[in-house]
Amino acid sequence: MSEDYYKILGVPRNASQAEIQKAYRELARKYHPDLHPEDKDAKKKFQRLQEAFDVLNDPEKREMYDRYGSSFQTYGPGASHGTHTWRAWTSGDDSQSAGGFRVEDIDFSQFFGDRFGEEPLGGFGDIFTQFARAAQKARKQPAGGRRGADIESVIEIPFTTAINGGSVQFSVLRQSGKSETIEVKIPPGIEDGKKIRLRGQGEPGPRGGTPGDILLTVRVAPHPFFQRVGNNLIVKVPVTLGEAVAGAKVDVPTPRGTVSLRIPPGTSSGKRLRIKGFGVKAKDGPAGDLLAEVQIVLPEGLSEADREALRQIDQRYRSNPRAELRW
Repeated sequence: MSEDYYKILGVPRNASQAEIQKAYRELARKYHPDLHPEDKDAKKKFQRLQEAFDVLNDPEKREMYDRYGSSFQTYGPGASHGTHTWRAWTSGDDSQSAGGFRVEDIDFSQFFGDRFGEEPLGGFGDIFTQFARAAQKARKQPAGGRRGADIESVIEIPFTTAINGGSVQFSVLRQSGKSETIEVKIPPGIEDGKKIRLRGQGEPGPRGGTPGDILLTVRVAPHPFFQRVGNNLIVKVPVTLGEAVAGAKVDVPTPRGTVSLRIPPGTSSGKRLRIKGFGVKAKDGPAGDLLAEVQIVLPEGLSEADREALRQIDQRYRSNPRAELRW
């Protein structure tokens, strides 16, 4: 008896497709033959892993495997759910035709129900009509296999790229075990947790079917100075004690270049000064604002005389800055 595919991947029998894909990616990285050239059994282990994934990642194959176990392949297409396949002769000029007719596969489930004989026909008079309809339906169905599987991944992008947009590269591990580097464009103003769909770049479809998509979840790395709140940006701007007391003009970096910000005389730490329109550019509507939060930085190496002068100023303008502080 062959080894249980679920055990090979290390997942429970009720595992979701996403859990199966995640387990495969982790094991593929761990057991890929290229990473273990000294292990003579590595290729065999990887082939067993690939075989298990090919079955459990395909909903139809997985259903057959759950029902029939390792012998599910003996049932094959057309035998699922007890259906029966006949070969009917229909007119055509196919290269496989004989005497002006060709063979078409007709699934009895199309006109006899899910199981042969489950819904008997009212009489044999219509059987050939049923055959003709089923053959016509089979000819109209598009050629090729099923759609390929989607690939889900997470990418982390710099804070500045999230605000201004740009391009980043990321790696994808294919079902074949090969790693591929893909470049993706990041739209300006994208938020943390948003998803990007790359159509047709997922796994190829079996037997020439349509390829799947890549679904990327975007994570935005934090910035050491800037913070995003909606479409507004907050930046902490250090100023000297003298600049805060007497007022000054200071240069502040923004997503669209450096601007000159006026610090009014007597500005306290924590005061926010608004720079209108220099926040995040909205897709529809005006851009957000940049809020410059003043932080007073005391000079280092103050002498005792300097500290005494500051204490006298404090005594002269005595106030309680924590008077309204509450829990």
